[in-house]
Amino acid sequence: MKEIMLTLQHISYTHPDREILFEDISLTITDQQKVALVGINGSGKSTLLRIMAGELTPSAGAIQADSTPYYVPQHFGQFDKLTIAQALRVDRKLNSLHRILDGDMHDDIFVSLDDDWGIEERCREALAEWGLRNLDLQLRMDRLSGGEKTRVFLSGISIHTPRIVLLDEPGNHMDARGRAQLYKYLCQARESIVLVSHDRTLLNRLEEIYELGSSGITIYGGNYDFYATQKSIEIEAFTQDLRNRERALRKAKGVEQDALERKQKLDARGRKKQEAAGIPTIALNTLRNNAERSSSRLKEVHSEKIGAIADEIMQLRQAQPDKDKMRIGFDNSALHRGKVLVSAMDVMHMYNQVPVFKERLSFKIYSGRRVAIKGENGSGKSTLIRIILGILAPHSGAVALAQNRAVYVDQDYSLIDRSRTVYEQTQAFNSGGLQEHEIKSRLTHFLFTRPYWDKRCDTLSGGEKMRLVLCCLTISPEAPDMILLDEPTNNLDIRNTEILTAAINEYRGTLVVVSHDQVFMDEIGVEETIDLEPS
Repeated sequence: MKEIMLTLQHISYTHPDREILFEDISLTITDQQKVALVGINGSGKSTLLRIMAGELTPSAGAIQADSTPYYVPQHFGQFDKLTIAQALRVDRKLNSLHRILDGDMHDDIFVSLDDDWGIEERCREALAEWGLRNLDLQLRMDRLSGGEKTRVFLSGISIHTPRIVLLDEPGNHMDARGRAQLYKYLCQARESIVLVSHDRTLLNRLEEIYELGSSGITIYGGNYDFYATQKSIEIEAFTQDLRNRERALRKAKGVEQDALERKQKLDARGRKKQEAAGIPTIALNTLRNNAERSSSRLKEVHSEKIGAIADEIMQLRQAQPDKDKMRIGFDNSALHRGKVLVSAMDVMHMYNQVPVFKERLSFKIYSGRRVAIKGENGSGKSTLIRIILGILAPHSGAVALAQNRAVYVDQDYSLIDRSRTVYEQTQAFNSGGLQEHEIKSRLTHFLFTRPYWDKRCDTLSGGEKMRLVLCCLTISPEAPDMILLDEPTNNLDIRNTEILTAAINEYRGTLVVVSHDQVFMDEIGVEETIDLEPS
């Protein structure tokens, strides 16, 4: 029987505003077990991981850990003022080592070093292993890119040799080479691992999927493909259940109508017989009142049944998968397939007299095509996007841009003015003069119900901002000739990635995308590649 490394018993967490995030969560992680924690944005995955790491205290429940987990967070802003050594929590040992080498022999310094004479060499080897060979341990974290910060923390696994590792979206900001190394680590790791990620390739490297939802933790004994198959079966059963309830509702309404009509006919026939028999008026009125009460009771019985079925249907519809509810619905009639939108010949750009691209670029982008820009971190992808948009002129070479309407969706969703409310943001795109009720109908279609309309955009999650961008694009009266997406699936959970994929696949214009998510690239049908790192 495997040794238990971490146990959560009836864990609950309540936000400071008293909103319950999750409650009564119990799970066990055993030695060398590798688990992926999935769930929709806002379900509490990162919070649960921080509770496991000891960074947050749960509102209720207990945690037992065999050893201190090593935690790689999703965001690193809190470390920006620290050196790499401080962020990795090796600064005290390194300082003690250098003081001893300089001749300081105080006992407290030896205690601080704890006989870890190889700490500096181990740090350098670990950083080199993650492609950070030349980084100075005294360099501040704010000098590093997002991908480099992630790799710094991943190198800490080799430095500290923990028995359990907690990873929160480690693939974010990582280029293809970094992700490949991360995949390799997960396959070879001897530690227990709990991983939060939306990278489906990464999730397929793990043995079990733990889904965090409103009903707690649901365990799926397989990788992500197995989980997706099981969810598909569940959704099909769910859809069939919804259809059955809708049929039952139609039948119940029909039965009610037939019963009432039969009752009315019987009552009418009875009244005629009673009148023909010369029954006194007072008695007739009594019989009529009794018949009306009987009809009312009959209608009440059927209404209760119909109401119960209708409530069940409403609950099922509210739980319906979101990706099937949203359609961009662009008017594609003005798009002309095959037109050359961008033509570049021998393009090069420089920053501080240093070439951005490894070699001069020549390419054409045709209307209606799906093009990927590929390259490692720092290869010039964002610079090339600005050149394609006409924002930046290259230092050398020629770029011809056909007149077109382009929309650029960056990682920060800069199309959205964060100071506006959700409704105000959609109105900013309403150049076609849609009425207020039409705007609000579109918002509801993209899951922004009434409570969202007056909510400020800066309070929205990444997935919500993405859905708002899609909603704004549908409100604009013309389909853009070209949409450029820069790492669109970063910070999106799997559900919102599926929503984006379904929406993009309806678009018939030109698509230019930068992404390290190969599954996403395959699903949107990328046809051509501009490679910034030719072999």
